[in-house]
Amino acid sequence: MKKMITTLCLSLFLVAGLFAQVAAADVEKAYTILEASDDVLAYHGDYSATISLLIEKPGKPKESVQYKIFERTDKKLMTLVQLFPEADKGNGFLRDDDNIWAYDPISRKFSHTSLKESLGNSDIKLDDVEQDENSWRINYDIKGFENGTLGKQEVYIITAVAKTSEPSYAKTKFYVRKDMNLILKYEDFSGSDRLMRTTLLPKYAKVPSGYVPTQVIVRDELNPGENTTQIISDLTFDTLPDRIFTKAYLEGLN
Repeated sequence: MKKMITTLCLSLFLVAGLFAQVAAADVEKAYTILEASDDVLAYHGDYSATISLLIEKPGKPKESVQYKIFERTDKKLMTLVQLFPEADKGNGFLRDDDNIWAYDPISRKFSHTSLKESLGNSDIKLDDVEQDENSWRINYDIKGFENGTLGKQEVYIITAVAKTSEPSYAKTKFYVRKDMNLILKYEDFSGSDRLMRTTLLPKYAKVPSGYVPTQVIVRDELNPGENTTQIISDLTFDTLPDRIFTKAYLEGLN
């Protein structure tokens, strides 16, 4: 009798797992939507912008941090230079394809880092600000696809699980606006399925080459009341000199 019950439970578990799988057509649709969410953005080729961060932590005064970013998205080149506060001015990051360095202007030394590196004391990571198009099919498996709403907007809710070490989190749930393929929100989870961060993108601006998320709010779910607001300004899409994407450029700023 116990053997029969065990067999029955196992069968029910396998059936439940079968039905939990995302249909192949929905997997393809999810990838297409995520790829479209990259295409609709204005970041194609060269651009520069100012990134201002307002960091809020319970019991502490608000902290302001500012960076200048230069990026050549089709070549995976990025230079990020800290502008404020004055004490940290000149700190920087340099990306050349899969090589990422942090630069300390005091020691004048570069050290290898990753896109998972946080900016200052904020909840923003390097891969939150760099706009290189995501290799969705390479880095993620689609484990959930459904229709839903976010406020008054109809959205696709796509759950993507990391299958490489490139993503910062084991699982991310994306809320993508249906009519424009804009990501309005995403939730990052740990390997144990614990919610780590919630990112809101409430404001986009339309420019000739696409859309730009001008305001991003990142909420630390492990520390209630801790969040970082990111504001994008001074956007330009002019061709950038090659020298900007070199170690010599960062060294020459100080």
